[in-house]
Amino acid sequence: MWNALKIRDDRTPDELRRLARRERDGRAAARMIAIANALEGMSRAEAARLAGMERQALRDAVVRYNAEGLAGLHDRPGRGPKERLSPGEQATLRALVFRGPDPERDGVRRWRLKDLQRLIEQRFGVRYSVSGLADLLKRLDIAWMSVRPAHPSSDPKAQAAFKKTSPGC
Repeated sequence: MWNALKIRDDRTPDELRRLARRERDGRAAARMIAIANALEGMSRAEAARLAGMERQALRDAVVRYNAEGLAGLHDRPGRGPKERLSPGEQATLRALVFRGPDPERDGVRRWRLKDLQRLIEQRFGVRYSVSGLADLLKRLDIAWMSVRPAHPSSDPKAQAAFKKTSPGC
């Protein structure tokens, strides 16, 4: 047949249940209860069923508990999807955004997400949705809101004189 998987016994079943009652993570608490049930002599299938999990999930929890202790019973954070732009391409995009668009070359006076979508697809061959691009810019620590750009033909002195002399200001 097979060899039964041994469970470390540095904590008693009562201690595991007490820790499970205080645990804020419900999944980790269920794993503690299942291990406590198994330590008391229940079959693995019964111990897992009473804790609301499958027998294989209990086996995986026991392996992690034996290796890491109570910390191994907590869920590990996911890695998430892989970045579509390399770090070098992200640095280039960041520099392009901070430099701003060239009206003759880019055809726009300020970057919008749609403009950046087109630029990224042309330059790097990668397609982003509007929300995906907004998330990327946030990860690159680029605020999506910025000041309104000044018109190239505007005269700051005339604007200042107008503000000083207009009534009601």
